[in-house]
Amino acid sequence: MSEQDASEGASPDDAPLTPASAEGAPAGPAPAGPRSTRRWGWPLLVAALAVLGVLLAVADTALYGPSLGPYATFLIGPSEVITVPLHTPDPKRFSRPGLPEHISLGAPFGRLGTFSPLQALRAFLSNGAGLVLLALGVLLLFPSRARVAVERLEGRHGPEIALAAGVATFLLALGAAALLRFTLMFLAVVPAVLIVALVATLFGIACIGFALGRVLQRRLGLGPAHPLVAALAGALVVFDLAVIPYLGAVALAAVAIAGLGLAVVTRFGSESGWSFRDLDW
Repeated sequence: MSEQDASEGASPDDAPLTPASAEGAPAGPAPAGPRSTRRWGWPLLVAALAVLGVLLAVADTALYGPSLGPYATFLIGPSEVITVPLHTPDPKRFSRPGLPEHISLGAPFGRLGTFSPLQALRAFLSNGAGLVLLALGVLLLFPSRARVAVERLEGRHGPEIALAAGVATFLLALGAAALLRFTLMFLAVVPAVLIVALVATLFGIACIGFALGRVLQRRLGLGPAHPLVAALAGALVVFDLAVIPYLGAVALAAVAIAGLGLAVVTRFGSESGWSFRDLDW
């Protein structure tokens, strides 16, 4: 047999084996990449949204003043004023150092107001936790319907359609309630109409929160997570929008009306959707 010509290329079998493949040892640990950094992405996002909600609630107590107003009272709770009786023998004797209930801020152009960190924290732990539990409860009870509604919302012109349908449904509900008020026979139907509208709004808000969590996952490049984690982040976003000073009422009303419209357009997440063909048989 003739020897191999020197000008020919080397055979693939002549390539030296790596130590791992030659000895059968497993390869070394992979370098830390995006997967290890994304592991803490969701916890950091949820914590940041929670802290932002508390800070916005603190800003509400400082900007709205002691009266807070009806909307701030609804979200944060009534302001608590503690008075000391005038006939106390020695008020300093019973005082104990601790966290202050209210803190006054001095601004260059005058007194800004007082804010209560404990009151803002109570608002987050009550209203914020209540909104999160309602959203997660809807997703747990109606997972398939919520998926259909979220897919419709993420479709083409989904938010615009939901908002327009919500405005139309809200006006129709107001008109129906106003007409039923003047009838004795159907007066008991008014609470039923309001309850149905409230349930539909809660279902839509839960779906919008889940959709917001999916948007954050795509935009921030977060790793895969349980759907309830994304829904938790989205519900916190809705709460943060609601406690924005002076604009929170408008943001919460827009989300609620869009949620009502989403529930109506999708018929509470029905697979068949809304169509006038149901009237033709």
